[in-house]
Amino acid sequence: MEPQTIETERLYLRQWQASDLSVFAEMNADLDVMKYFPKPLSPKLSDAIANKCSQLITDKGWGFWAVSLKETNKFIGMVGLNEAHVDMPFAPAVEMAWRLHKDYWGQGYATEAARASLTFAFEVLKTEEVVAFTAVINKHSQLIMQRIRMTDTQENFYHPMLESSHPLAEHVLYKITQQQWRQGFS
Repeated sequence: MEPQTIETERLYLRQWQASDLSVFAEMNADLDVMKYFPKPLSPKLSDAIANKCSQLITDKGWGFWAVSLKETNKFIGMVGLNEAHVDMPFAPAVEMAWRLHKDYWGQGYATEAARASLTFAFEVLKTEEVVAFTAVINKHSQLIMQRIRMTDTQENFYHPMLESSHPLAEHVLYKITQQQWRQGFS
């Protein structure tokens, strides 16, 4: 599948550009942005993640897209879809995730981009369901999941890459099926 840009009212979900890397590294080093991750990321690791996201979009035509504002083309973060890591208890699955620069929090951008990602997942990929997960204590991401009509499966799990005693180890699992998504448009 050829990589494509997804357009929403205010955003582009697009392939990564070299100019995105410095802002992405700034985000990944920010303690507020990385509050629900085990630790902030070094610029080298941040670049590696962005490059992997870019390569997956090139290879598959979709993934964790770079998000930019339509008005200015300014990069503000990443939102999109990925195949869940095989170690996850719910794999195989298509997962949705987001990470935005904190200057753009609270403006509905994550919700807008997540809705566009769901449309892509169900209309283009024809996937049957999409999942999202986060640490139990990350109430902000759970609110976004609820806004896009995902439901809490009540199947909490411990992230396989964290020690079970880690404060971020316990995660909630949300999902939405294609049928549930379609009912929202009827």
